[in-house]
Amino acid sequence: MNAPVVESVQFGDILRAADTLAGQVINTPCRHSRVLSRITGAEVWLKFENFQFTASFKERGALNKLASLSEAERAAGVAAMSAGNHAQGVAYHATRLGIKSVIVMPVNTPFTKVKNTRELGGEVILHGENLAESQAFLEAELIGRRGMTLVHPYDDAKIIAGQGTVALEMLATVPELDTLVVPIGGGGLISGMAIAAHGIKPELRVVGVESAGYPSAYAALQGDPSLVKGGQTIAEGIAVRNIGQLTLAIIREQVADLMRVDEAPIERAVGLLATIEKVIAEGAGATGLAALLSDPARFAGRKVGLVICGGNIDSRLLASVLLRQLVHESRLVSLTIDIEDRPGFLARVAGRVGESGGNIVQVHHQRLHAGTHAKNASLELMIEAQDPVHVEQIIGDLQNAGFVVRRGVGGVEFD
Repeated sequence: MNAPVVESVQFGDILRAADTLAGQVINTPCRHSRVLSRITGAEVWLKFENFQFTASFKERGALNKLASLSEAERAAGVAAMSAGNHAQGVAYHATRLGIKSVIVMPVNTPFTKVKNTRELGGEVILHGENLAESQAFLEAELIGRRGMTLVHPYDDAKIIAGQGTVALEMLATVPELDTLVVPIGGGGLISGMAIAAHGIKPELRVVGVESAGYPSAYAALQGDPSLVKGGQTIAEGIAVRNIGQLTLAIIREQVADLMRVDEAPIERAVGLLATIEKVIAEGAGATGLAALLSDPARFAGRKVGLVICGGNIDSRLLASVLLRQLVHESRLVSLTIDIEDRPGFLARVAGRVGESGGNIVQVHHQRLHAGTHAKNASLELMIEAQDPVHVEQIIGDLQNAGFVVRRGVGGVEFD
């Protein structure tokens, strides 16, 4: 790591932020995971920022910024642009402190996030197709005309210092950590955590993780904005096209390595956290674990701290991710079975599957496939099994009973 330059955020700023936040945000648990350590080959500790009241670390920076305002600034109120966790953090703590907050959100923001922000006391204005358009409106109308103070999601020294308190708590709990793996969106969390960690333990390695479609920090460091391809991601909390100017300078000096992770390991990480740790993590909150799953050799044998930075995931998306994970693990499998279209055959198939220890969760009796005899039909089954070996046993038992079996719906296998 290069010798650090004079930072706009100092270690002392983060210590002062910790004093400001004491008793007002949760000092969340940081716990060792034996199972994830075995899976990844690293010694893994998890910092559960999804346990905050608004289920995100964003409360820390928001409160630190709000607490720094003058009486005149408090009276004028604050404004923020956000499509999620920052909005809720600002609304919650501004309301607690008696400060009016106005949050500008893109018009396509999921209703549940709009509803949650309003319920926490924030006034929501839906404007713009994206955050850039929301920010332009905010700057012109709320700051320019109404004199409100901007609470930026990441590119603000007070915000960065507040987020850095996460690392203070982690190292107070687990001083032997030698690596922190931190998600990067706009860069506020990793900037604050890197400064805090190096203020305590200069040799500690900080690794940033970005969604493969939105590597804003990597693109900025490479000087090539075309590397940010965009697109769909379940890690929408870090789907940021432009890194902050202040955060980029800190990342350049304080972060040892940047990684980019694809959707599959992020999905797997969300699933593992739910099934192993019994906690709900949004896509952005699971990207640290996704990095270890993507490149375990990079972290083998190291003492790694991961931040589960948020838990605000849509329930339908979570259900989809968990079901897809069962498919990837061959615990849910689709089978197509040819049968004669006469009474008793469906019962025979169901009985054979049951005797093999499988559980039929869905069945479709297909009689209209082109090319089949009018007296024949096919059964399309979704079967729950224990593991891939159990799937093969079920298929073998069906074949031994005289049935023609193919993997997938209509014999076409999906992954």
